Amino acid sequence: MVISPVTLFPKSILQYHQDKLVCCDGAANNLSNHHLTAQVIIGDGDSLSLDNQIKYQDKFIKLSDQNTNDLTKAVLFCQSQSVQSLIILGATGKREDHTIANIALLVNYLSIIDNVTMISDFGVFNAIQLLSSFESYSKQQVSLFSQSPTPITTTNLKYSSNKQNHIYWWQGSLNESLGDEFTIEVNNALIVYRAFRE
Repeated sequence: MVISPVTLFPKSILQYHQDKLVCCDGAANNLSNHHLTAQVIIGDGDSLSLDNQIKYQDKFIKLSDQNTNDLTKAVLFCQSQSVQSLIILGATGKREDHTIANIALLVNYLSIIDNVTMISDFGVFNAIQLLSSFESYSKQQVSLFSQSPTPITTTNLKYSSNKQNHIYWWQGSLNESLGDEFTIEVNNALIVYRAFRE
């Protein structure tokens, strides 16, 4: 599990998986405030307090490469450990530019980890690149975001699509599930968002 700053909703997930936490360096400061400790802390060290650099020196892997962000460094570490399924928490936290960048990175992670899920306080993001089915519920809010044009075909969504190309990010947003499952068929990367039940 890769995490960034802790938010209230995912805290129960963190506690359940606390023996498998891989943490970006800046999030380690926040994680310790919630009485949780990662098994591994990864990053360039610019966000990790000096006290925590000393406290967690046996857990901290410092990677200074500025061509990737700390989240990607953590995902690559998980890949090196043969992790096949990953939950990312806290990636949609305090700054909108970080949020957009982290969500967009899900497309890159398709070639790194088999199954990557990003959970926010309000919903779940997944990246797909072929026919995929999703558990859902009636009137669940669903949005689709493509970074490059790809024919999209959906079933069981209120606003259906039949091999429709989305050129702009907003074009697949604000849709709605019609039942307990929907499917999406694509041949290129697509990010799918499903809102939690209110």
